[in-house]
Amino acid sequence: MTDLNFVLLYVKDPLASAAFYAGLFGHQPVESTPGFAMFVLKSGLRIGLWAAHDVKPAATPAGGTELCFVVPDLDAVFADWTARGIGIAQPPVKMDFGYTFTGLDPDGHRLRVMLPHATA
Repeated sequence: MTDLNFVLLYVKDPLASAAFYAGLFGHQPVESTPGFAMFVLKSGLRIGLWAAHDVKPAATPAGGTELCFVVPDLDAVFADWTARGIGIAQPPVKMDFGYTFTGLDPDGHRLRVMLPHATA
């Protein structure tokens, strides 16, 4: 089996979601149509935004998974996301795995931002 390299999120409006994620990722999608948009991240991971009404078999509601972003300055990201009006499901908190907060994209997908504990 190969490494995970493509994640699909089922969304109401791929173009609106693409605008949201372009703001987070700092670049435009490599593909964008009314039914689908795709980003390629610096790591090579692809994030696809697929119109939920077109998905076969039918998609289930969002919220059962999270996209995680490890960042060097969590408080700065929290301040930026709050200023952008991004919904916050969980404000910054220390948990057993590190310092974290959880935001929400326009479709309710959970976006966990974290600063994990240093490992030796």
